[in-house]
Amino acid sequence: MDPHAYCQQKAAGSGSSFYYSFLFLPEERRRAITALYAFCREVDDVVDDCSDPATARATLAWWRQELAAAFHGTPQHPVARALAEVAPRFNLAEARLAEIINGMQMDLEYNRYPSFEVLRQYCHRVAGMVGLLSAEIFGFEDPRTLEYAADLGLAFQLTNIIRDVGEDARRDRIYLPLDEIESHGVSVADISASRETESFRRLIEVPVERALGYDRDASARLPAIGRRTQRDGCRVLTRRTSLTPVRKLWIAWRTWLTA
Repeated sequence: MDPHAYCQQKAAGSGSSFYYSFLFLPEERRRAITALYAFCREVDDVVDDCSDPATARATLAWWRQELAAAFHGTPQHPVARALAEVAPRFNLAEARLAEIINGMQMDLEYNRYPSFEVLRQYCHRVAGMVGLLSAEIFGFEDPRTLEYAADLGLAFQLTNIIRDVGEDARRDRIYLPLDEIESHGVSVADISASRETESFRRLIEVPVERALGYDRDASARLPAIGRRTQRDGCRVLTRRTSLTPVRKLWIAWRTWLTA
């Protein structure tokens, strides 16, 4: 399969909100961001889909080799081949892409995060780096855009963590820092059992405020950015907040019209 066609298929199959926004980009930028997104999906799927940690580690090691080949040799995987084509055009740094893999590696080393300091490193690797690489693809003139992109990546990842608290707990993964869980009088067992206690509601406000803080910090580094805050009472233990594909496409289309 053509490398870019493979990346397109990988992005479309994910059902992510990001895919719909890609549709309105100029072709060169669309191919680059789709290749980046497909790379992120591939290495993320390694952790999500491999039940054997040893197999997952070996597969991530193989992806490190493919990434190196994309910059210094002849890659085999269609995603790596697509990256090899777009990286020089859009200044996609090998080190930043490698940091994404390092973030996925953390998911093999931790299913509990002892503190926000450790969690922040994870978020920066798996999302902040994506923000920085995306900024290169979209283009920018003000260097503050990179600070914006990194902070916005952290805000997005923290939002994902909040959204998926219940779902992750059922997979024996807790991304809320353990020291904060303990200080709020909540146990991991409470979260795994989806017990929405008053203590849990106070606990979940911590990452909510943290995500909003990163979002505010990001916005402060650029001219005014219109956005609408949407909150659902943080009912994240028993259900997953999401939009339908039609709603996602409508938002992307409306954004394109007003850009």
